[in-house]
Amino acid sequence: MALPPTSATSTATAPARSYALPMAAMTSLFFLFGAVTNFNDVLMPYLKDVCQLTDLQSSLVQSAFFGAYFLMSLPAGYVLKRLGYQRGIVLGLLVMAAGALLFIPAANSRTFGVFLLGLSVLGAGVTLLQVAANPYVSILGPASRAASRVSIVGVANNFGGTLSPLLGGMLLFGGSAALKAQLAELPTAQRLAQEATLVKGPYIGLAIFLAILAGAFALLRLPNLEGMESTKQTESESDAPAIRRSPLEFPHLVMGIVAIFVYVGVEVGLGSFLIRYGEAQNITQLSGFTQTLVSGLNVAVNFVAVLVGQAPAPIDTTAGFTKAVGAVLVSSYWFGSLVGRVVGIPLLSRINSRLALVAVCATAVLLVFASISTQGETALWFIVLCGLMNSIMWPVIFPLAIYGLGSLTKQGSSYLIMAIVGGAIIPLIIGWVATNGGGLRVAFIIPALCYAYLLFYSLRGYRVR
Repeated sequence: MALPPTSATSTATAPARSYALPMAAMTSLFFLFGAVTNFNDVLMPYLKDVCQLTDLQSSLVQSAFFGAYFLMSLPAGYVLKRLGYQRGIVLGLLVMAAGALLFIPAANSRTFGVFLLGLSVLGAGVTLLQVAANPYVSILGPASRAASRVSIVGVANNFGGTLSPLLGGMLLFGGSAALKAQLAELPTAQRLAQEATLVKGPYIGLAIFLAILAGAFALLRLPNLEGMESTKQTESESDAPAIRRSPLEFPHLVMGIVAIFVYVGVEVGLGSFLIRYGEAQNITQLSGFTQTLVSGLNVAVNFVAVLVGQAPAPIDTTAGFTKAVGAVLVSSYWFGSLVGRVVGIPLLSRINSRLALVAVCATAVLLVFASISTQGETALWFIVLCGLMNSIMWPVIFPLAIYGLGSLTKQGSSYLIMAIVGGAIIPLIIGWVATNGGGLRVAFIIPALCYAYLLFYSLRGYRVR
């Protein structure tokens, strides 16, 4: 999930130069954001088994990670004021590397609390990077091309988020049939201890990659854009009503903060519980479509796995629904968001974006209720299609929420950014209902209610009063 950039400013007085290399570096960061964030969708069911957790306890994975957005957004801003963009990015990468390394003692001791600590540190590093990278991209080059730059890094973010669940499923739920049979014969405690070590490889590799990337960013000669942020207010900013002293006095912003909160929460929540939802369906035979999809992805994912030095056995499609198959569906869920983002870039400039928001929110409500009302793979694919609906929600809700704030726009934007903490709270609520209220089929009423609120916001809540 990429944060919205701050307002782009004019760079007309800057000397002409090529920003290709800095833009490529920023794009790699956004790919990393998506990959690290969506890997948690695979990590949740993995830790549920390894640490013997309930659905409620496993949802703390997302709470620990996304809680950092709420706790670290403002401190990250102060850090960047002192360090600047480039050194702030280097620090963020090193903080992420430290969080990844905490997975080593967590796996060795099989202690869920240490896993959560590692995720919190990882999330803090991502927050620092997000706060630095988003405004940097917005002012990296001509203001007239700011939208295209934001679109490029947004697609990279979605692509990373699509790829990581696939690779994570292969690394955590793959392995040869012989290895699985060998583990199955071990006593429960010994088997879980062996399975816990599987997570060390991916996160050690991530820590090494982050350290190398931090070194590369330290050596890069990135343009110094610290003085290029305009302090002038736009015409809309200067026209703000003088009687308004706080952005929270605008009802449409307050309801927009709630909208961002539930949007991020429902998007993360559905992806997080998709594998568990599939396991609850007791699917013993996959459809031909799913088998073809998994078989086709086996080739591509194994190729990527070879590049990182580990090539597990292909995903088995004869055993019905497994966690590895579920990882493919999670990736498909995020791929829908990627496709919608790519299609939405030119489409939203030609149609009424608010009416498009009404359409996708209404469709999402119907999809979730249709999933709750059906069984088997059909129920799963209804949820996967919600990823496509999610794709345009952020870029439409955010500008609707800050419209007409005038000089209070930047402060209002900071409240919206902090609302990303919904990714920590909504999955927790879903997990609590699933554990105490009758399983995930009942708990998925929560996402339906979230989409219903977003539908209300797109119909009435957005109106400036």
